[in-house]
Amino acid sequence: MSADQESTKSGNSVSAWIRDARVALCFLTRLPVGWPAGGDAVTLAAASRTFPVVGLVTGGLSAIFWLVLRDTGLPVLPAAVLTIGLGVLMTGALHEDGLADMADGAGAGADRERRLEIMRDSRIGAYGVLAIVFSAGLRVTCLAAFPDPRFGAAALVAAHVGGRAGLPAVMRLLPRARTDGLSVTAGSPDDRSALLSAGIGIFLVLLFAGFEAGLTAAALTALALWLTSIWAKRRLGGQTGDVLGGMEQIGEMVILLTLVVAIT
Repeated sequence: MSADQESTKSGNSVSAWIRDARVALCFLTRLPVGWPAGGDAVTLAAASRTFPVVGLVTGGLSAIFWLVLRDTGLPVLPAAVLTIGLGVLMTGALHEDGLADMADGAGAGADRERRLEIMRDSRIGAYGVLAIVFSAGLRVTCLAAFPDPRFGAAALVAAHVGGRAGLPAVMRLLPRARTDGLSVTAGSPDDRSALLSAGIGIFLVLLFAGFEAGLTAAALTALALWLTSIWAKRRLGGQTGDVLGGMEQIGEMVILLTLVVAIT
């Protein structure tokens, strides 16, 4: 077992799962959950088994907010914009930022090192702006298109969960493109953590989206992550924190689009 994998080992008690979930929430959101006791000894890779739990929290809060807004009589489009906006606020636009950087890197015609340099640049380029507009616009219009607000609420939870559930597998299987940065400090999940995250995620997606639609959404998300992984390996040499953030956004979009097509 490598040093990276050794560092990701985590306990199986309920308290260990709660600790890991709080560590993941602190890394991936701005929710005031508080850093847990013993959290300093837990890498993000070890906590990655709870990534679907993070999605369950952010998706659940977004779903409740969406239902409250619709219950007040607010028109569907403003309610959808505010709901997607809440998700952005809860994560501090972490994933949107990753998507924008990944898009800027994809649009660069330079060599690998130049693409990575562009992705690290704090300034956003035209491709990055277009990617954020596309992501936000697609998610808003999909949410607004559900004929019943309850369907939209369930789809939100499924999208938040499914968008994060496959990331540990990417962290495990795809090499790192850099020798520094978030993907390096996060560590590499072991096989068990990656499988647990994927398994929990698929179960929750099926629970909230229904078996047939949920299975289709999960399969298409896995396909999208696989294709993005191929692109990242060829163009960047592997994964970065930005690539993982971009993949989360791609997962959310794929699931929402699949479910709205299945229901409408």
